[in-house]
Amino acid sequence: MNRRYFLSSLAATAASEKINIALMGVRGRGKSLTKAFCDQPDVNVLYVCDVDSNVVEDAFRIIEASGRKRPPLVADIRRCLDDKQVDAIVMGTPIHWHAPGTVLACNAGKDVYVEKPVSHNIREGRLMVEAARRNKRIVQAGTQLPSLPVTLAFQDYVQSGRLGRVLMAKAWNVQLRRNIGRKPDEAVPAGVDYETWTGPLPKMPFNRNRFHSTVNWHWHYGAGDIGNDGVHQLDMARRALGVTLPQRVTGMGRKMYFDDDQQTPDTMNLTYDFGEKLIHFEQRLWNPYGLEDCDNGVAVYGDKGVAQIGRFRGRTFGFRVVDDKNKIIHEQQHGESSIDAPHTRDFLDSVRSRKRCRVEIEEGHWATALAHLGNIVARTGRPIDFDGATETVRGDAEANRLVRREYRDHWSKPERA
Repeated sequence: MNRRYFLSSLAATAASEKINIALMGVRGRGKSLTKAFCDQPDVNVLYVCDVDSNVVEDAFRIIEASGRKRPPLVADIRRCLDDKQVDAIVMGTPIHWHAPGTVLACNAGKDVYVEKPVSHNIREGRLMVEAARRNKRIVQAGTQLPSLPVTLAFQDYVQSGRLGRVLMAKAWNVQLRRNIGRKPDEAVPAGVDYETWTGPLPKMPFNRNRFHSTVNWHWHYGAGDIGNDGVHQLDMARRALGVTLPQRVTGMGRKMYFDDDQQTPDTMNLTYDFGEKLIHFEQRLWNPYGLEDCDNGVAVYGDKGVAQIGRFRGRTFGFRVVDDKNKIIHEQQHGESSIDAPHTRDFLDSVRSRKRCRVEIEEGHWATALAHLGNIVARTGRPIDFDGATETVRGDAEANRLVRREYRDHWSKPERA
């Protein structure tokens, strides 16, 4: 597969000019995206856009190590959007900027690679889909696992009928997270453009536990670990079962273990009811044990066997099939090559061809909406009935208010929010 992607890259480079990108948010996952896109030979990096000048040097080193020139650093994405040479925005920002940045970019005629979860709430996800359609833009969600050949093989196997009658899947996010402690509000650090970082959200005092790697654990900005990691597993389960949005979500989610500034659940147990099929999601962030010999993963159950996908102990990412006699009858591994490369390549090829990418924004929206619905159950403490046609919660005004959010007046506020 590596050779195929390499040859594809060479062909693309020879076919036309390079694709000009702006990297928006280059810390954490954004740094990984910097490496992934710099590994592709048909990419020019025209800008690094980040509001924190203290964290950008690692990204610049990656860019320069790839043989490219050091691009200018800007804090305001509008400078990149106004430049007609920019073809695409690669968005590795915190979650609360995913939808505003994507809508702005689409309206400016740019294609977008946006990290997962694609949105802070369900309404934002739909606004992103509408902006992509309205402006005829390529928008790829950063859930990269469906672009791997081994994940496609897993999905094909499940849908082949060899598992028998398939009724449900289990997805799990089980890992040992850290206690983030408690920190007081403080002055904004030098080098941080906190006004732009806040964007269209009502402004809160600066706090290091609501910034950078811990921002996702606060409801005002993030979606918790079900949105951070769980969305990968929910997406693979959803795709394997061939479902989009559920009719009903039941279960629980709350903080049971950590005594710190985190607001989002460290423990969840949820059931998504799609009518004929179910997805069960389990999250524990306070113990290091995987389920079924596998860390964060998915199992799809049929009456003739089960197919499991994830990183099994001592092996690379892959899937296996266990029959009704508890015997492993099929195994397939991804191998040691990059997990990001096929997904990055798919986006760039779609930018050229104008054909929809593999994890197009509506696919990303459906997967992310599952995380948001689980969070609504956790925050209200009760089951919800969901109308997939209108993307609203039926018969529960309090729960339905969590489908969207309030914004302040700001140039980045999404249209039709």
